[in-house]
Amino acid sequence: MGEPGEGFGADGPQSGAAEMVTVFGYILAVSYPILALSTGVRALFQLLIKEGVVNHLAPGLSLAAAACYLTATIGFARRERWGWWLSVSTLGLETALTLVVGGLSLALPEVIGRTVWRHFGADYGYFPLFQPLIGLVWLSWPSTMRQYGLRFGWAALAHASSADGNDE
Repeated sequence: MGEPGEGFGADGPQSGAAEMVTVFGYILAVSYPILALSTGVRALFQLLIKEGVVNHLAPGLSLAAAACYLTATIGFARRERWGWWLSVSTLGLETALTLVVGGLSLALPEVIGRTVWRHFGADYGYFPLFQPLIGLVWLSWPSTMRQYGLRFGWAALAHASSADGNDE
């Protein structure tokens, strides 16, 4: 039958959930590069070309968001272990920054300004808030982890324990 946790494919009992996670992958493949481009261009325009910008924090934060989006895209595209770790760490950072900057934008709106993470991404349809969460779900899905060459679940723990014992 295979390893524990392998009943999640199209033929498995959770095929509806697996199909939804596959859709998440397609959403990420389209949305991350688009947001990287739109956010990055907007930030560079505000920093380098637009006259009268006095608060450089907002475009600087948007440029940081664009860098996160671009980095996550690279991790999504490279189906290797390092790509998975790159994406997971980037999405974790992105989630934290969205929550911190979003909260600060409510408390100190004049300081934060109009960044992509302002009000938890309200100007971008809250995509900056839920997009990294969708990405983390997709990356932690067993079939996605297999695509990255990662083992998961109890079988991976058992394999790691036996490998550690054999290397001594």
